[in-house]
Amino acid sequence: MSTGSPPQDGPAHGAHARAVGADARVDTRLRHAIDDLFMPEEARLSDRTRAAVHAVVAGIVAATEAEVRRHAARLLAGRGGTSQAEALLRGEPVLDRLSRAGLLRDPELMEELIARVELDLLARSLPTAVIEPDRPSLLIRLAEAPDGVVATAALALLATENRRRAAHEGSGPVRSELPAELHQRLTWYVAAAVREQSPDMAGMADRDRALTEASLRSLAAHDESDRPEAAAARLAAALDPQPDELGPLLTEAVADRRLTLFVAVLARSAGVDYEQVRHLAVDPSGDLLLLLMHAVGLDRVGIARIGVALTEADPRRDLEQLADAIDWAVAHDRDAARVALAPLALADDFRAAVRALARSRR
Repeated sequence: MSTGSPPQDGPAHGAHARAVGADARVDTRLRHAIDDLFMPEEARLSDRTRAAVHAVVAGIVAATEAEVRRHAARLLAGRGGTSQAEALLRGEPVLDRLSRAGLLRDPELMEELIARVELDLLARSLPTAVIEPDRPSLLIRLAEAPDGVVATAALALLATENRRRAAHEGSGPVRSELPAELHQRLTWYVAAAVREQSPDMAGMADRDRALTEASLRSLAAHDESDRPEAAAARLAAALDPQPDELGPLLTEAVADRRLTLFVAVLARSAGVDYEQVRHLAVDPSGDLLLLLMHAVGLDRVGIARIGVALTEADPRRDLEQLADAIDWAVAHDRDAARVALAPLALADDFRAAVRALARSRR
C-alpha cells in the first residue's frame, strides 16, 4: 500500500488539504504572536489608534470600491451588459482580499494613515483651554477676518475638518483624502481585486474596459488640495505670521485643538514639509518638536505651554521628562538648532536615500 500523498480527489484529499491549511494557520499565528511579543513598547500602537486606523482604512477602501463598482456597472448596463453589471454590483467587498494579499501593508499608505489618525486622536484629547472668555475660537475669528484671502482659507479648513470629522463619526460620506499618488495606487488595487472576482473569460474585455474607465474617472475627480492638510497649509501661507505673531498663533492653535493648523504654521515657519512636522508632533518623546519650536523663535513659556498641552493629551508622555526636554531644547543656540534640524528640510527622496545609507552602516 502506498504511503505517499493522498489521492487528488475524494475525502482523504479533502482532509489532507484541511490539515495542511491548519498547519499553515498555526505557523502564521505563531509568527505574528512572536512579532507582537518582542515589539518594543515605543513602536506599539495603542488599541485606540489601531481601531481607528482599521476603521479609516476600511472606510476609504469601501468608498473607493463603491465608486468604481457603481460607475463600471453603469457603463456595462449602458452597453447592453445588464447581467455583467448586476454581477459586478453583487461582488464581495474587497477589503479582506487586499489585506490577505499584503497590499494594504504599503509603507507609504500606512505611514500617511497612521500619522493622520494619531494627529486626529491627539487633537481630540487636548485639554480645552479658554484664551479669553466670550471670545470666538481661532478659526471662527480667522473665517471672519477682513482679509479675504485669510477668511477664504480659514473657511476651507473649517469645511474640510468638519467633513472628515463627520466621516469618522459615521454621519457623513467617507472620502479617501489621500495624496494623489496614494489615491491612485489604492484605486488600482481596488479595481484589480474587483476584476479578480469575475475570472471567467466571457465578457472579460468589456468588464476590463468598464473598470478601467471607472477607475480613471475616480482619479480625475480626486483633488488632493481638498484635504484638511492642504487647507491648513494654504491658511498658514495666507497668515504668513511674523516673528512676534508666531508664538501666540501656535499656542492658540493648540488651545483651540487645531493641530493641523499648528503643524502647518510650524512647518511653514521652519521650511519643512507638513508630514515631517506631523511626525514630530505625534512622537511621544517630543524632544525634536521642542527643538524645532525653539529654532523658529518661540520663547520658553510658549514652548512649555504647548508641550504641557500635548503631554496632557498623550498618556505615553511624562511631565518630568518634558521639563528635562525643554531644558535640553532651549540650551541650544538657535542657529545651532536650525543646523541640527536641517535634514528635515531635505526633499523626500533625498531624505529616503540618506536614511537608506544610514541603515546600511548600522
